[in-house]
Amino acid sequence: MPCAAGSRTGDPSVYPIIRAKGSHRELGRLHGEQAAEYIRRHLDVMCAGQKLSREALRSRALRFRRMFEQYCPHLLEEMRGLAEGARVTLAEAMACNIRGEIGQAKPEGCTTYVIGRGGTAEHEVIAGQNSDMTSEVPPMAYVLHLEPKDKPEVLIWTFGGMIGYHGMNSMGVAHFANALGGGPVSRFGMPHYPVKRLMLECATVEQAAALLNKIPLASNGNYVLCDGQGKILDVEATTNGPEILEDHGAGFIAHTNHFLCSRYARKENFEKSWPDSFPRIEKINELIASRHGLVTVEEVKGFLKDHSGRPVSICRHDGDSRTVASLIAEPARRRMHVAVGNPCQNSYKTYSM
Repeated sequence: MPCAAGSRTGDPSVYPIIRAKGSHRELGRLHGEQAAEYIRRHLDVMCAGQKLSREALRSRALRFRRMFEQYCPHLLEEMRGLAEGARVTLAEAMACNIRGEIGQAKPEGCTTYVIGRGGTAEHEVIAGQNSDMTSEVPPMAYVLHLEPKDKPEVLIWTFGGMIGYHGMNSMGVAHFANALGGGPVSRFGMPHYPVKRLMLECATVEQAAALLNKIPLASNGNYVLCDGQGKILDVEATTNGPEILEDHGAGFIAHTNHFLCSRYARKENFEKSWPDSFPRIEKINELIASRHGLVTVEEVKGFLKDHSGRPVSICRHDGDSRTVASLIAEPARRRMHVAVGNPCQNSYKTYSM
């Protein structure tokens, strides 16, 4: 059962955890029963933010049904269970997993990182991010632990009925994500959230990256990736296909909200990126490199609390997008440390599979 959440207008002190086990229909139903309040809140936020009636939201969501049937029918079945458990319609459960693609999404700025085995004190991969979004998110967010039949377990930080978001699986695959400024234009395609869940059904970074080449994405996004073999990778996933970035011997990869690949790292795209994306990536790279080979979870906590150059800092307090969750995954230990909001103000809680 979930832990106690905060008030409707206030942030929780820790993110609650929701656990479910069974078939995809059962996973969705148990998730929906426990997260019903968060799901209704998410639907209200989407309607208000995009100035849509609930009927219009449902109508737009149903446009994606055939795409879900083609690329992730088992996850559509999970959304059916989610609807049953939360006592909402299937279209509303789908809308929670489409989110920004239904209309114009608000910009989000995040700082992600993955540190390979050679860069950490205990010689195991550490990955995660500061997730920077609007202040509406924390009251509808939680950690979700799913145990599907015949698939890896999944541990993610998510909100409002999204069945795929930032996190890892029990085979050591983890991914964390950034929005990207500019690049190829958006189109009608698969939302990122079901794709994020499909990536957590994979056993290797190569399998996860291959998905991004097979599925037509609706918009651009970046992923840092790792797997149980200790491989690390970054993929700038665009509507024109993925661009692969490797660490080139550095032993770690960090990313913020602008393109780094040679194909799209140019002025016209940089002008559409968050201005603070550039100092943030410079700082996170500097912090990781300064301790490479000796990095611990406690040191990563310090990196994610950094205020250098505020307001253009890794720990973001200002503007339309602030840090709403700070995430540190230890895939080999099957656990993730999560702080509510700014990690400089709140302690990390450890969640395990």
